[in-house]
Amino acid sequence: MGGGPMTDRQLDLVVRGGTVVTAQGRQQADVGVTDGRVARIGGTISKGVHEVDATGRFVLPGGVDPHVHLNVEHLDPNEPDWVDDYTSGSEAALAGGVTSLGNMAYVLPWETLAARVRAESVLVAKQAIADVFFHTVVLAPSPEIAAEVRPAVAAGQSSMKFFMCLPSFEAHAPQFSRIMKAAGDAGGITLIHCEDLPTIECCTAMLGERSQMGMAHFAESRPVASELVAIERAIAMCRATGAPTYIVHLSSARALAACAAARAEGLPLFVETRPLYLHLTEERYRDADGPLYVAQPPLRAPSDREALWQGLADGTIDTLGSDHAPWTRALKLDPKLDVAHPRAGVAELDTMLPLFFTEGVATGRISLERFVALTATNAARLFGLYPRKGTIAVGSDADLTVWETRERRILRDEDLFSRAGHSVYAGREISAWPSTTIRRGAVVFERGKVVGRAGSGEVIPRGGTQALI
Repeated sequence: MGGGPMTDRQLDLVVRGGTVVTAQGRQQADVGVTDGRVARIGGTISKGVHEVDATGRFVLPGGVDPHVHLNVEHLDPNEPDWVDDYTSGSEAALAGGVTSLGNMAYVLPWETLAARVRAESVLVAKQAIADVFFHTVVLAPSPEIAAEVRPAVAAGQSSMKFFMCLPSFEAHAPQFSRIMKAAGDAGGITLIHCEDLPTIECCTAMLGERSQMGMAHFAESRPVASELVAIERAIAMCRATGAPTYIVHLSSARALAACAAARAEGLPLFVETRPLYLHLTEERYRDADGPLYVAQPPLRAPSDREALWQGLADGTIDTLGSDHAPWTRALKLDPKLDVAHPRAGVAELDTMLPLFFTEGVATGRISLERFVALTATNAARLFGLYPRKGTIAVGSDADLTVWETRERRILRDEDLFSRAGHSVYAGREISAWPSTTIRRGAVVFERGKVVGRAGSGEVIPRGGTQALI
C-alpha cells in the first residue's frame, strides 16, 4: 500500500492522520495528492496547499457504484421519469461516499451505441459532479448493433446490458447471445437482468383471476422461480459464448446457489446484489406504504436475506450496486399502480454505503477490507476502471472518503440529496458515514454539504474486464 513520491513539487492536498484501507489491507498513513492523483502514501509528508484532518477516522477509496439510473427518458411518453439527473444523483452519491457511477444508458431503437454514449457524455459534462461510466442498454438488438460492439469496447465502452423480463428478449434471444459473444471476444462484459417474463405473466394472470392485483401481492407476481429460470438461462448463455457475464441485483438463495455452481465450473460469471435485499424482506409489501418498496426482483424471505449476507462474506457475491432508481413518494404511491403495472425502484445513493458499513462491518459480518472490495475494487476491476479507480495507490485517482465511526445518527428524509425526497430506511440508526468525500483530489463533500461544482465530473476512460483477486 505504500509508495514513493510521484513528484517533488508541493502537494496540492494532504489527508492526514487516518487509517488507510484498501481491499488488500490497512495502515496508519498520511496520503498526499498532486494533480488529482495519489502522489504519496505514508512516510514523512510535508504540509500541502490544502489539508484534511482524518485523525481517528478511516480513509477508504471512493465507492464505485456499478448500477444507477440517472437522467433516463422512458420510451413511453405517458410515463414519468426517474427524478434524479447527473447533478442530484452526484450529490446523493458523494454524500454517501460514492465517487464513480455506472449509469444505465438506454440505446433508443433508432440510435447507435456510439450516439447514446455521446449524448450521455454531453449531459455528464454539464451536470455531473461524480465521475461516470456507462453501461449501454440494448433494447432492440440487430446485426448493426452487434457489429458496433467491438469498436465500442475498443473505444472504452466495455459493458452492455439487457433485460430478460422485456418482451424484446424472447423475440431476439439469438441476437442477444451474439452481442454477448462479441462483447466477450472484444474484452468487455455483459450485464443481465434475470427475471423470466413468461413466469411473471403466468403468476400475474393467476393473481388477476383471484382479484389479488394490489401491491400486497407483488412478491407473488415475480417469485423466486422467475429469477431462477432466468439465471439458469443466463448461465447457459455464458457457457455457450464464454463471455464474461454479470448478474445484476441477484435477490434469492436459490439463484445464488445456481451461480455458485456455475462459477465452480470456471465460468466467467459475476454477481451483484443490492441494499434492499440485505435490509428488508417481503412482508413490507403488506404495509400501508407497501408500494414504496417495490423493486424488480421483489423483496424476498428472511432466509434469502441471510444467504446474501453469507455470499457477500464468502466471495460468492462480487459487488454491491445500489440500483438507484428514484421516485417521489407520490409517484410510488400512485393508486393507479398494481402488480401488472408497478413503478419499480428506490433511492439508494445517499444511504447504501453508510447502511452497509453499519450492518456489515460494525456487526462483524464482513471485514473493512471486504467492504472496500465489494463497494469499490471489484466493480473497478470488472468494468475496466482499475487501478485508476477502486483503490488507494500511488498513481491512482485521489478518490478518497474519510469515514466517521465514533458516533451514531438517524437517517432522515430531510437530510437526503436525492430528489426522491424520501428513503425506505428513514428512522434507522447508522454508526458510520462519510465526513469528507474527495474526487480526483478535490473536496466535493464536507460537513454535510456538497461543495463540488456541477460539470466537474468526467466520463472515465476504461479498459477491458480484469480478473478479480
